[in-house]
Amino acid sequence: MKAAVYEGPRTVTVKDVPDAKIEHPCDILVKITTTNICGSDLHMYEGRTSFETGRTLGHENLGQVVEVGNAVGKVQVGDWVVLPFNIACGFCKQCERGLTNYCLTMQPKPDMAGAAYGFAEMGPYQGGQAELLRVPYGDFNALRLGEDAAERQLDYVMLADIFPTGYHATEMAGVKPGDQTIVYGAGPVGLMAAYSAILKGAGRVWVADHQPDRLRLAEEIGAIAINTAEQDPAEVVKEATLGLGADNGCECVGYQAHDPQGKEDATLTMNGLIDAVRFTGCIGVVGVFLPEDPGGAEAQGELEAQGKVPLDFGMLWFKGQRIGTGQAPVKRYNRALRDLIAGGKAEPSFLVSHELDLDEASSAYEHFDNRDDGWTKVVLHPNGNSQSTNGSSRHTLQELRQEATAQGIEGRSHMNKQQLERALKR
Repeated sequence: MKAAVYEGPRTVTVKDVPDAKIEHPCDILVKITTTNICGSDLHMYEGRTSFETGRTLGHENLGQVVEVGNAVGKVQVGDWVVLPFNIACGFCKQCERGLTNYCLTMQPKPDMAGAAYGFAEMGPYQGGQAELLRVPYGDFNALRLGEDAAERQLDYVMLADIFPTGYHATEMAGVKPGDQTIVYGAGPVGLMAAYSAILKGAGRVWVADHQPDRLRLAEEIGAIAINTAEQDPAEVVKEATLGLGADNGCECVGYQAHDPQGKEDATLTMNGLIDAVRFTGCIGVVGVFLPEDPGGAEAQGELEAQGKVPLDFGMLWFKGQRIGTGQAPVKRYNRALRDLIAGGKAEPSFLVSHELDLDEASSAYEHFDNRDDGWTKVVLHPNGNSQSTNGSSRHTLQELRQEATAQGIEGRSHMNKQQLERALKR
């Protein structure tokens, strides 16, 4: 089968690898039709983790079941499923508590917890940027989708990671109806956090970043954009709240946070949130922070290479703020979020900018890693189902939305590429 394989820093190649197969009676085998490139993949792509060469990337996966183990009782061949990036057993102490993000069974190291597809330090499992994916404990891990799954893959694939992760940030931050929320980072997870806060009824949601194309998307979903190249987010928020600050905040950037000039500072977003959030407010941190960063010494310093950053803990303590951290337990949220999508209440595919065949993965990684204008979320189709192969145009999502604006098409800001092309009669 073909797969996107990590060959070293900033080198991904698509090549033939051994077919994924059933290895345990509880496994299922999924033909991957849609898989995303995630910002977390870029940490590995850039060589800033311990990810091994020769491994397949990809932890945001959706597809159709083609084989099941003889102990699988619920999932059937032919089912459309989306797969949480967390690989969990369902029966260990952590899973029983709903903390599938810290499963003890699937993580082979006894002093560690948590497993994932194609992810550094989270087990030996191959990723889903491939034609086939082995899914352990398929009955537990696979979320079955409805009859609209094939045509709404761009919405449902977001349930694998970024939609539940953004939602998890708002849960840890305690976002409630009427709240004023500040989100640092307008990448895919930050946009999903802002979108989740809006779905929850937050009164005002600010999104801080310095990438104009991503800030435009934030505005299209009803958030207030703050360009950090021009303004201090904490000052903007405090000025709008009588000096008090936001009720809560979400960190959606992580340890490679950097200023508009490209200088890395792992404390940039965290200390910004401590400043921007009011006394006794809560902060939800889903941006990736690691205890070990192979490139950290050169990029930031020796302490940062060990995951140690100079947090403004004195102000955090003085303000009585609380912080929630860690990867999302996707299964806690994905069923409810799936039903919001199925019911037409949520359309997370609004952030998709590019749909490409798996063969284009190398170029896609390069563009996404460079933060090239318009490359907000990249979707790969390993089995040749990209819109471009079905006669769809190569126009970017931004170009299609501009054309839809000119034609006065309603609802354009929440349409994905396929929906826009239908509306434009392409």
